[in-house]
Amino acid sequence: MSTIKYLLPEDRIPTAWYNIQADLPRPVPPTLHPGTGQPIGPDDLAPLFPMALIMQEVSAEQYIEIPAPVRDVYRQWRPTPLFRARRLEAMLDTPARIYYKYEGVSPAGSHKPNTAVAQAFYNKEEGITKLVTETGAGQWGSSLAMACAFFGMECKVFMVRVSYEQKPYRRGLIEAYGASVTPSPSPETNAGRAILAEHPDSTGSLGIAISEAVEVAATHADTKYSLGSVLNHVLLHQTVIGQEALEQFALADDYPDIVIACAGGGSNFAGLAFPFAGKKMRGEADTRIVAVEPAACPTLTRGQYAYDFGDTAHLTPMVKMHTLGSTFIPPSIHAGGLRYHGMAPLVSHLLDLGQIEATAVHQLDAFAAGLQFARAEGIIPAPESNHAVAQVIAEALRCKAEGVSQSIVFNLSGHGHFDMQAYMDYQAGKLQDYDYPAEEITMALAGLPGVG
Repeated sequence: MSTIKYLLPEDRIPTAWYNIQADLPRPVPPTLHPGTGQPIGPDDLAPLFPMALIMQEVSAEQYIEIPAPVRDVYRQWRPTPLFRARRLEAMLDTPARIYYKYEGVSPAGSHKPNTAVAQAFYNKEEGITKLVTETGAGQWGSSLAMACAFFGMECKVFMVRVSYEQKPYRRGLIEAYGASVTPSPSPETNAGRAILAEHPDSTGSLGIAISEAVEVAATHADTKYSLGSVLNHVLLHQTVIGQEALEQFALADDYPDIVIACAGGGSNFAGLAFPFAGKKMRGEADTRIVAVEPAACPTLTRGQYAYDFGDTAHLTPMVKMHTLGSTFIPPSIHAGGLRYHGMAPLVSHLLDLGQIEATAVHQLDAFAAGLQFARAEGIIPAPESNHAVAQVIAEALRCKAEGVSQSIVFNLSGHGHFDMQAYMDYQAGKLQDYDYPAEEITMALAGLPGVG
């Protein structure tokens, strides 16, 4: 049995992004000002983002048009293929029908350019010449660096120190696109210096790197901040994935019973899942939707649904999300980009509404699943995507045990070509499972802001 590819023609790239806020049975809780604790307005976000993105952040329109220059760039790799994984099905001897949407075909090797290109475009339109951001595993940093190169903008990236050291080739890709990369925490910002004064050997976190990037943006008039996940407008841009998948399932004469994606900040999960979740909330389909996170950073499965800061230095607005606390420092595991202390407010809201499920996977199980997938399908997944693969295999084996044939789709959010050291370490027995200690979570959650 061979893998089957369902590929849409180029003219079927979506013309608009899908905004799930239009279909929510109750709206997502408002974003709060970090100083006053009151709901923020557009002017409060203007130092960080261009007004077009701020308006998308709060929009209730069901569809928002994709600008022609953004679609022109998308054409370099979109529509991305939907594959039927028949060889994996045969390996598992399962009656389940397994599909995967492959985002690793983008130039940067992941789903992240879907929003990086859009954000660079809107900033360029507003006259901004430089963007600053953070990155964990490096997929986002390399994607924004590429987008800035396309639109003739400067780019500065604060890279979580553990990833900076673990992933030199991803760092090299960022630099190849013309961006500068700084390991975080760094001595370049007040936020970084404060962390280093207390923890000189800090391996960093996305929360710390966000603090550094936001500080730079807020103190330089020619610079705006760009975020690769979590925020509403970021998740909005990723919905090209799920919209294409809906059309591709029509080509396959099938529809998923289960939608699965890994979840760190929520962008690739939202990209595939939100269009399906919208149909579910409108009563047009009934699909299980599962977010899969690492057991070492279990925001959805062990975090608290509460208002929290998006960064460690408390420079960002407060959002209601599933959080482990803004002081959370993740272990130096190979979960890649899935190290953020919180989950996207929209994803958290859907879990609170009972529209989606969440589960956690240990890293040894994730890498075992990734290798099993690679040996069946030939694609080496990014470590983040391996968490979704592990859940897909579990669901397929459940179908086998129960004797049921269900359709399963997952987002293969990127390839693992820059992550081979992690695979080598796994096969050499150097990786270990890690459960984040309950007492550490309790301590971090004790510092939640007293609002909401």
